[in-house]
Amino acid sequence: MISRITQADIARKAGVHSTTVSMALRNHPSLPLETRQRIQALAESMGYRPDPNLRALMLYRRQVHVGASAVTLAYVTNFDTRWGWKNSTAHAQFYAGACAKAEQLGYRLDHFWLGEPGLTAQRLSDILSARGITGVIVASQLPTADQPLLFDWPRFSAIKIDFFPSQPELSNVTNDQTAIMRLAVRQIHAAGYRRVGLVMPAWFDDFVRQAWSAGFLVEQQRIPVEDRVPILFYPRPKDDIKGVAPVPAKTLAEWRERFRPDALVSWSPFVLPRLAELGLSVPRDLGFADIMLERYDGAMAGVRQNCERVGELAVEILAGQLQQHIFGIPRFPTASFVEGTWIDGATLPLRNGARPAVPFVPEPQAV
Repeated sequence: MISRITQADIARKAGVHSTTVSMALRNHPSLPLETRQRIQALAESMGYRPDPNLRALMLYRRQVHVGASAVTLAYVTNFDTRWGWKNSTAHAQFYAGACAKAEQLGYRLDHFWLGEPGLTAQRLSDILSARGITGVIVASQLPTADQPLLFDWPRFSAIKIDFFPSQPELSNVTNDQTAIMRLAVRQIHAAGYRRVGLVMPAWFDDFVRQAWSAGFLVEQQRIPVEDRVPILFYPRPKDDIKGVAPVPAKTLAEWRERFRPDALVSWSPFVLPRLAELGLSVPRDLGFADIMLERYDGAMAGVRQNCERVGELAVEILAGQLQQHIFGIPRFPTASFVEGTWIDGATLPLRNGARPAVPFVPEPQAV
């Protein structure tokens, strides 16, 4: 019969109470980090393995407790104003999804704005600790404010939505922009268009770590060289505070004249106003697919990003981390991606005898 190492065995060898061992193995923040690491290392060296049945029981009990006590989670933003992120459909939907899922799981979501006068990251860290808040969602951060978020991280379990701030390297949840772009391009090709052009400001691609261009360029490798259209990136004007400035009309006209795309993929505000100025009509002159579709009434073809699901997933992951007492900056951060959904629309009619496309299922990605 194989002898199982118990927490009591570890406690005797470590010279501590068994409760201390239990808390250390759950990485409970009330214990000093050094104590947790020492006991965890001792347990590993002794070959300790938790009882899966007991673990399942404890997780269930903690879930019941969480639902009964309405534990508060912090939703931390850092836009130019307290509620400026609500002007972005995507960020507003992140928050809505997070709120709905938090309520469903028995949590309460409180918003904190890092831009409050006199508020520093360290001060907010202390405020959250004083209020007993240990779960943090870092969301809606402007890339222009990309400074390291200096919280006392061993006190917190955290998840990040999107990519900013870039430090610390927390696990994150985001839309799968690479797969969304690939889905859009494949659907355009399936609708009978050969020469697909991507138009967007360079900052928009940088914001997602070049995920948009990566998806587009991958799909270009699947078509003949003569049908490949170079990406049209354009600079962001200094006065473009909201980040929605369309491509300069002259730049678009010259690029179109040179490369002759028969369809475009972009976000509508970047392209459609300039097409109208140039006397071009969608879909008469060009097919069009929107990669951030906000209306689903059939007027516009494109991809719904499912941003509500991003917020929901952030809460689900954070709740799991809290139940397992996973705190601090992860040694191996993970990334979770939410896929988009293709919506047919009048801006991309079938041409040249094309048939409706089979929905694109992205290849599995390592995270």
